[in-house]
Amino acid sequence: MNGLKINHLAALVCIVILHALGFLWYGVLFNVQWMSMVGLDMATMQANAPGGEVWVLNFVSIAAPVYVLAWLFTRLNVTSGISGAGIAFIITFCILHLPTMNSNMFAQSPLGLAWITAGYMIVGLTISGFILGAWTKKG
Repeated sequence: MNGLKINHLAALVCIVILHALGFLWYGVLFNVQWMSMVGLDMATMQANAPGGEVWVLNFVSIAAPVYVLAWLFTRLNVTSGISGAGIAFIITFCILHLPTMNSNMFAQSPLGLAWITAGYMIVGLTISGFILGAWTKKG
């Protein structure tokens, strides 16, 4: 064993960053395009505010991939930000983005929707990979 352990503080920082990025991504940068592509408008969004279960699922869906990356990095002995970012980018692009694009094509959804939805995780997990790779914890 290489002696690396999951750095829970680094994982928590990544989770906070991903939540902030989500607000920026869907609330500022791509809100108009995303709502148009999924057939929503602001009035509908405000009339149907999400309940608590949505926010719990949102937290879990952000925390789980961060912790999977952190666990994987301990197994692969990732000890640099560049390596972490590269591995996170490749994993996210291949395992999330390409299947999302494929699914959207068959569902006849706009191709840009895949770039927005998966792009958020590509950017967020690449940043997380950098943080987790650079901020390692020895056992």
